[in-house]
Amino acid sequence: MEWEIVIGIETHVQLSTESKIFSGASTDFGAMPNAHACEVDLALPGVLPVLNKDAVEKAMRFGVATQATVNQRSIFARKNYFYPDLPKGYQISQMETPVVEGGIIKFLVDGTEKTVNLTRAHLEEDAGKSLHEDFVNMSGIDLNRAGTPLLEIVSEPEMRSSNEAVEYAKTLHALVRWIGICDGNMQEGNFRCDANVSVRRKGDETLGTRREIKNLNSFKFLQQAIEYEARWQMEQIEEGLKIVQATVLFDADSGETRLMRTKEDAHDYRYFPDPDLLPLVIDDDWLMTTRASLPELPESKAQKYQNDLELNSSDVASLVSSLEIATYFEATLGQFDKKNAQAAAKLIANWMNGELTAALNRAQKDITQCPISPEKLSLLIKRVLDNTLSTKLARLVFEELWVGDSSVDDIISEKGFKQISDTEEIESYVSQVIEENPQQVADFKAGKEKALNSLVGQVMRLTKGTANPTQVNEMLKTKLS
Repeated sequence: MEWEIVIGIETHVQLSTESKIFSGASTDFGAMPNAHACEVDLALPGVLPVLNKDAVEKAMRFGVATQATVNQRSIFARKNYFYPDLPKGYQISQMETPVVEGGIIKFLVDGTEKTVNLTRAHLEEDAGKSLHEDFVNMSGIDLNRAGTPLLEIVSEPEMRSSNEAVEYAKTLHALVRWIGICDGNMQEGNFRCDANVSVRRKGDETLGTRREIKNLNSFKFLQQAIEYEARWQMEQIEEGLKIVQATVLFDADSGETRLMRTKEDAHDYRYFPDPDLLPLVIDDDWLMTTRASLPELPESKAQKYQNDLELNSSDVASLVSSLEIATYFEATLGQFDKKNAQAAAKLIANWMNGELTAALNRAQKDITQCPISPEKLSLLIKRVLDNTLSTKLARLVFEELWVGDSSVDDIISEKGFKQISDTEEIESYVSQVIEENPQQVADFKAGKEKALNSLVGQVMRLTKGTANPTQVNEMLKTKLS
């Protein structure tokens, strides 16, 4: 292609605090309109903002987790603009000196590692919400979100495809959940992306004019919006038209972006330091305590799983997709001694990424709601490793564990699921099948390999699936050779 797409992403992460960033009002979602809007949120005369310490700490956690600089002195500013859902006529944010500067996000795209540098992450308050669909010839204003604490994370324009943008956003989404600063609920607007998209000819070092696609609250919409916008810009330029810097919205029904407003630069917002808020000062002890409180990060765990347990990158990516999944994996692995850890780890990964994930998806549950405990899954896997269960029988036990409270061994005993591994017993079944199926025996001896599979199936049916299939296969080959 002769075109290159240039993408930068601004992500609004709602910090999971109990109260708002500058008031004591609740941040709970789903209340009646304006039920969680106090005097500060309404901007009544004489009210003053008071900074939420927990919001600051969550911003610090993000800075440490992304190897960024946590500025120990930062400034709050007023970002001035008029909109009906912004009662003060300005938004309290950070401009010249944000709480976090720099940082990196690493992720895989088609098996290749990509690193995107972050410009900054700053604290700010959210605006309210304008409601149009429930009214005729008027709009309603809900200020429940006004003052909700946000961390706005700004990337450098270093992504070159919609796939890269989506993987960046997914990795960032997983990270903020992992370090406990955001629940990541995109349906409720707690994690939303603005994509800055421009195009330029291949080899051109000058950035094109960007258009900002606002409020994308799903990874699917993020990808669709970028792809449509990039194509639209290319067509405009090829037709001899100029791209005008603007803010656009993505229409999920039509799959198109549409103009919201033309937009100039940051100076149009007339930022100036907020006179009601002192500079934010973070001392060394607070920063050290925050650093020490972070869990082991996904990248570190991934390296450990690959190096120590010899798991492949695909398995590892799934196991570190959330802290809860990694915790479940380690709790299951912890039931095995070190000597058997590697063999067990591969099986655990297979079961978690296979049967367990499928069952959770069918039930619309996440790993924290899994009815099978790590202890039960580990015992199931132990019974596979000691040849008590075949993989097929283990799946039947898994189904019983999912719907009931019985133990693994009780299910094996009650249902007669114990695998037959006794050589003499298996040999008797194999001999019977050979005697009863002369045509298939002749076919195999004539070189038809599929005939062996049929004979194995006959033995498994005869034993109701309890014979060790590996032993059956080997014994048939030996007797028929």
